[in-house]
Amino acid sequence: MDSRCSSMDSRASGRGMGSVSSTPQSARVESYEAVEKKCISDVRRTFCLFVTFDLLFVTLLWIIELNINGGVQAQLEKEVLHYDYHASFFDIFLLAVFRFAALILAYAICKLRHWWAIAITTALSCAFLIIKVILSKLLSQGPLGYLLPIVSFVLAWLETWLLDFKVLPQEAEDENRYQSFVDAAERAPLMGPGPLSDGQFYSPPESLADSDEELEDKHDPEKALIQKVS
Repeated sequence: MDSRCSSMDSRASGRGMGSVSSTPQSARVESYEAVEKKCISDVRRTFCLFVTFDLLFVTLLWIIELNINGGVQAQLEKEVLHYDYHASFFDIFLLAVFRFAALILAYAICKLRHWWAIAITTALSCAFLIIKVILSKLLSQGPLGYLLPIVSFVLAWLETWLLDFKVLPQEAEDENRYQSFVDAAERAPLMGPGPLSDGQFYSPPESLADSDEELEDKHDPEKALIQKVS
């Protein structure tokens, strides 16, 4: 993606030096290039915000669970320092941190344009949550024992849906539209119309009245001589 931004800048500078007059296609290409200089689309930014919301929401639910079960400090010591797979929610929080770090690294920093990263994170998250619910005692710990695994499971699938059905198709469509305008601008003539030649200028035809008088003078030499003497 970074190489794409640099290539667009070089194309823009070359087009500015080579073309004399701007065409509607080149103007539209320049508008697309101005948008693409951000190097991250609006829909991808929305996806990154949703991934951040995933982490913050799961963290908030975990903090609420700590407060309900006896205080944040006491429960942190119980769930983190004395971690128990069958009774602790700490691993669900770590799972949200893992999804956030992997997806932000892949789709915000590396600007990956493939679905394999989200597929791996979603598959690992869903497999871990299913095993956690089956083997642990979370369902006997009140409403949050149901809520935290369900919320984490649903958010992981929503991230997959958003990337696969919104981000990647929208960016592919924008790329095709941009490429079509680039091709149209490259096919357009680079030079404007040249200056008008001398052959394109002409004098208006002489009036009929003046031409009739000149013809009469030519055919009547005596009259012309009398006019000169007088």
